[in-house]
Amino acid sequence: MRFETYHDVTYFSPESRAVTDALGCKGGWMGYFAQRAAPLGAVPPEIVAAAFYSFHPRMVSRALPDAWDVASPARFLDARLEGVDRALRRMLDGPDFGEAFAEAAELAGQAAEAAPLPGRVLAAANRALPVPDEPHLALWQACTTLRESRGDGHIAALVAADLSPCETLVLFSADKGLEPAYLRAARGWSEEEWRGAEATLAERGLFDDGLTPAGRELREDVERRTDEAATRPWEVLGEEGTARFVDLMTPIARRLGHANEAMRINPMGIDPVAQLPG
Repeated sequence: MRFETYHDVTYFSPESRAVTDALGCKGGWMGYFAQRAAPLGAVPPEIVAAAFYSFHPRMVSRALPDAWDVASPARFLDARLEGVDRALRRMLDGPDFGEAFAEAAELAGQAAEAAPLPGRVLAAANRALPVPDEPHLALWQACTTLRESRGDGHIAALVAADLSPCETLVLFSADKGLEPAYLRAARGWSEEEWRGAEATLAERGLFDDGLTPAGRELREDVERRTDEAATRPWEVLGEEGTARFVDLMTPIARRLGHANEAMRINPMGIDPVAQLPG
């Protein structure tokens, strides 16, 4: 998704790591959890684990609430914008995207205003933030709201499918051909917990050293429900507006993708181009 590629510079860039390190964060994950949770206020780790879904609660607890002693949520929001601004200026240096930013920001803003909020806490919290004056940052703010709205809807689909966070990752790993060790490290689950999730899924007929037909059907159903729940912004924007947004964002997303590929591994040791649940 082009808007998610633009949103991702929020956390997976050297600039983002630098601004949170300057605040006094102990490691990249503290900065990640604090920046992403900051729109909610100084919430405890239990709320963040529930809202982010796929992370093990103990991984969240290593960052929060200690991060709120490092800086206030408001300061983390400022740092988040600062990191995004620096990253975008570096990664998009060269082509003149000035006019594209302004038009794309206007279209994305309309879409974000139409994004469903009931039951979507992260989306609501991000949409309530002031819109930055600079077009490239206003575009980022709208893309972030759209991303979190879609993510909130995805979590609702996972809950409806009766999939725990670790079970979700097991199925995702099998579906995408990702190494379980990679996902365990990225989300904080132990090998024992992973094996337990595999066993539970096997009891449901969803997993047997890989996705079973029922498991693949469930994965497809979750993605279908996620897509259906995320259509309203684009219905409001209309076919012409949506197509124009895609045209504007495609060269920007490609350049960001190339910059991410060149970087290979982000400062937290996680592949920046992998799209993980939550």
